Amino acid sequence: MAKIHIIGTAYPFRGGLAAYNERLARAFQQLGHEVAIETFTVQYPAFLFPGKTQYAEGAAPADLKMVRCIHSMNPFNWVRVGLMLSRMQPDVVVVKYWIPFMAPCFGTILRLIRRNKHTRIICILDNVIPHEHHLLDGMLTRYFLKPVDAFIAMSQQVLDDLRRFTDKPAVLVPHPIYDVYGQAVDKNTACARLELDPKKRYALFFGLIRAYKGLDLLLRAFADPSVRELQDVHLIVAGEFYESPEPYLQLIEQLHLQDRVILHDHFIPDEEVKYYFSAADVIIQPYKSATQSGITQIAYHFEKPMIVTRVGGLPEMVMHQRTGLICEPEPEDIARAIVEFFQTNSTNFIHFIQEAKKRFSWEYLCEQILELAHQTSLATLIQ
Repeated sequence: MAKIHIIGTAYPFRGGLAAYNERLARAFQQLGHEVAIETFTVQYPAFLFPGKTQYAEGAAPADLKMVRCIHSMNPFNWVRVGLMLSRMQPDVVVVKYWIPFMAPCFGTILRLIRRNKHTRIICILDNVIPHEHHLLDGMLTRYFLKPVDAFIAMSQQVLDDLRRFTDKPAVLVPHPIYDVYGQAVDKNTACARLELDPKKRYALFFGLIRAYKGLDLLLRAFADPSVRELQDVHLIVAGEFYESPEPYLQLIEQLHLQDRVILHDHFIPDEEVKYYFSAADVIIQPYKSATQSGITQIAYHFEKPMIVTRVGGLPEMVMHQRTGLICEPEPEDIARAIVEFFQTNSTNFIHFIQEAKKRFSWEYLCEQILELAHQTSLATLIQ
């Protein structure tokens, strides 16, 4: 049995990062390991979190050991937490990296943990290079990467980006299935919950609305004459705006899409996610840039076909004309894919989706983390 600590977002914070870390902790527990999560007292300053709230509703998970102890902007706190974890001597520390803002905090904590000469530090990389670039990103990322022993990259794009910074051990392990949102319900039930007409067909754009996710491209695709002819097809946009909603609202009005776009512009609680995916016929990710996406793994869990753009790691996760369709990040090509999908028998995708989702297991991710920890421990002994 290994003693494992996960550093990063968890309850009382909400969203995909928290869901990921909590699900990973449960996977390690199911394999018989001792697990704890060190999460934040303060995660983001307001300027980095334009959403309504960072916090989840409801009670804390009763099956997980979680300690709120990390202040992302307090260097004295970083030293205190790093020394505390170093003294605890976990066998493995797992940390997820997604934004350079966290590099000073995490990088300092990890350097102090390494002083015990026992703990192996494994990083799961969401991104190496962030979607929105800033001048200091490279320097901050290097600071974070240096104390890490080995890496899990969730797409080939991320692995390639990592090699620009370091040649430390790294393996590619796709994002596991997000199975934390319950089981699918039938379409009639889902539509009743969301007050939708079950006789219509729906495409779903799901998740935080940010510029790189290409909602503007999707809206323009829905205004294409070929898509307008699909009069029973509507677009559900479900997620919180991380920037001003005005350009999107104006675009909907300019393109005369008010009767085709259903806008649920708020954070979708975990218990509501299943209704959106169960109501949808297809999940669309019209991203302008991407490394990988947890939305893809939610779609696999609910066995929904996808339309994704040919950017970053998205084409690695979707098999064209098997589990979905791949198109270029241009309105015309997204429109073509939408028409192709809705003119095809969508049940043709289900068998391939059911087979493909078997590749994405949490147990395999845990095994790869522990194998990397073992390999780096042996390498240290040999040195």
